[in-house]
Amino acid sequence: MFDLLLRNGRIVDGTGNPWLFGDVAVKDGRIAAVGRVEGEAQQVLDVSGQVIAPGFIDGHCHSDLMILDHPLSEIKMQQGVTTEVVGNCGLAPAPYTRMTRELLQSYVQPVIGQTKWEWPWESVEQYMDTVARSSPSENIATYVAHGALRISVMGFANRPATTAEVARMKELLEEGLRAGAIGLSIGLLYAPGSYTTREELAELCSVLPKYGGLLSTHIRGEGNNLLPSVREVIWIAERAGVSLHVSHLKAAGKRNWGQVLDAIELIEDGRARGMDITCDVYPYNAGSTTLTTVLPPWALEGGIDGALELFRDTAARERIREELGQEQMSWDNLVCSTGWESVIISAVQTEANRGLEGMHLAEISELRGQHPVDCMLDLLLEENGRISIVFFHMADDDVKQVIGYEKALIASDSLTCDTGKPHPRLYGTFPRVFAKYVRELKVLSLEQAVRKVTSFPVQRFKLGKRGLLVPGYIADITVFDPHTIQDLATFEEPRQYPEGISHVLVNGKLTLTEKRHTQAREGMLIRAQHSSCSCHSHSHSN
Repeated sequence: MFDLLLRNGRIVDGTGNPWLFGDVAVKDGRIAAVGRVEGEAQQVLDVSGQVIAPGFIDGHCHSDLMILDHPLSEIKMQQGVTTEVVGNCGLAPAPYTRMTRELLQSYVQPVIGQTKWEWPWESVEQYMDTVARSSPSENIATYVAHGALRISVMGFANRPATTAEVARMKELLEEGLRAGAIGLSIGLLYAPGSYTTREELAELCSVLPKYGGLLSTHIRGEGNNLLPSVREVIWIAERAGVSLHVSHLKAAGKRNWGQVLDAIELIEDGRARGMDITCDVYPYNAGSTTLTTVLPPWALEGGIDGALELFRDTAARERIREELGQEQMSWDNLVCSTGWESVIISAVQTEANRGLEGMHLAEISELRGQHPVDCMLDLLLEENGRISIVFFHMADDDVKQVIGYEKALIASDSLTCDTGKPHPRLYGTFPRVFAKYVRELKVLSLEQAVRKVTSFPVQRFKLGKRGLLVPGYIADITVFDPHTIQDLATFEEPRQYPEGISHVLVNGKLTLTEKRHTQAREGMLIRAQHSSCSCHSHSHSN
């Protein structure tokens, strides 16, 4: 007898092949049969007219701490997501030392949030063990984050690492890979990642081939420096002999719109030379990050605390105001080409500034009677440097181009949600793909869209026997109505669950049914199964 039987669905199996009518049976956490299934089951669900698909994979997000504070993961479960990949953009809550913990926490807080409890880990392995013990509702995999490595070893020093410092970072990276991390993520837009040379990164990446680890990168520039930045990470990956994944490929700033096609051509050129390169994209024309990323890189050399001291210095303020007022060649000055109207405050820390959430910096500065730069610096001082923003800097046509690109998978890049008005991608990414880019714009077929959020990310991130509706594979399954699936989250009102997703199974357990969470917590930590590591079998993915 089967544990569960889904009857009369449109089976979209994750391969990209045309859908077929049929049933999917589940037993002991795995898919037992697909097609016209005979036999009885403890529970039978008639899903006539709905799609039965593998569970969606969010291959790039920042839920590192949210998964511990909110282990039911209802925000993602309501979207049909059964697995998240964290530790992205060089930002993660480990590793650190007792000396560098506060430095790391202030660095990552606007992106991954903060906790009201002490972190019970220092190493990547200890963080992973904490997640494994938390019994989340969804599955989690993680990278080792370069920003955390560098802060742990050398703080925010704006200089090349010494030979000894590189060796220590390599040791920490290898420890994380042995524990089951899927690779290394770097965030070259963010200090201290931005202080790192390509040669230093190539040397660090030399650890990855031994473990089959992936290099994932938030490139150094997504505006005027988009193409040189793509060339840089391709050079690093080629030099180190590793697979490369370019995070959230985009062209930021009006003067650069259209350059995504040139970036795609660079990826194709690399693939033609035998390189393994892919990318991801989110289905919105606005990004989300921290307000400090707007600053010139030199302003963050002392970390967040050092930057706050700098903002009190008149000469430093004048230099920041001058540099943000003109185009830059060595770093992306996106407010220059996009305007302060494009920078929306999405989350602050203090109640005094809560009313500014949802407003753009141009109107806040006008309200305060200040120059936008002075307004920004004062706000950062008032909020102890911890302000999240939504940044409108992309063209819809570019987003469509990357979504339609065969080597681009789809991920949310969602940030933490504790306060304010988060980017709607936190609540709406995956339904939006099917509502807008499949049903409305027809950029993708139903089968192509399912592949981009299931088997493709599973293959890319080596998540085991998931992502396909095949007998013997783990029963992570999402059931949705292709005619009614719809994101409801907006930039004005982002905290809204989508419609059209009826059932979600994680590791064979019904976790969401008719928009209600069953309280099941059957998720697991997925450890990469590197041939060179002695992994922890209890949390393997297959």
